[in-house]
Amino acid sequence: MWIVYGLLSALTAALMTVAGKIGLAKVDPTLATGIRSFFMFVFMTMIVFATGKFKGWNALAGKEYGWIIVAAIFGALSWLFYFLGLQQTTASKLASLDRLSLPLIILFSLLFLSEKFSWQLVGGGALVTLGAILIAWA
Repeated sequence: MWIVYGLLSALTAALMTVAGKIGLAKVDPTLATGIRSFFMFVFMTMIVFATGKFKGWNALAGKEYGWIIVAAIFGALSWLFYFLGLQQTTASKLASLDRLSLPLIILFSLLFLSEKFSWQLVGGGALVTLGAILIAWA
């Protein structure tokens, strides 16, 4: 099922980039990111309640709660930088550089999450890096 989720994530990320580029035509990127974040919060809150997942709130320990907050801050910064860049260049160029997150994720996962090293992993990360650079320079 993770493959379906991954493909749906890619599809919705692509649609978000196109919609965001159109929406940024006459709007400050910081304001647009704030508006986007607000509606994401509202939408996700509705999903949490509609699916009955709010009960899981009590299961969060302090450590996990803290890491989720840290992830939220990094996510907000990521989208702020994404919208700032999206206003200044083409969607495909910016998205290619954004995909450099994959090689960074590979590196951080090896260092901090003790994920298993493989040459396929490193080779794939190198190919993504090369592709991102080629598209950004196009």
